[in-house]
Amino acid sequence: MYRASIIALTAFMLMGCGAETATTAATVGAAKKLEIEQGRKTMEQVQQKVGESMQQMQQAPARAAD
Repeated sequence: MYRASIIALTAFMLMGCGAETATTAATVGAAKKLEIEQGRKTMEQVQQKVGESMQQMQQAPARAAD
């Protein structure tokens, strides 16, 4: 009887640790997803600015000729 109580208590403690680990993993996963989305937005903004700069560079000779 005593041994069964120890085993049950140990099992409950281990289940608690698993739940905490799963919660922590979910939180880290959500943070990483947000970080990736922000990085993607930043990359799109940089690509847009590079495209605008390239257009300005291509138009510069035409403006200089005028």
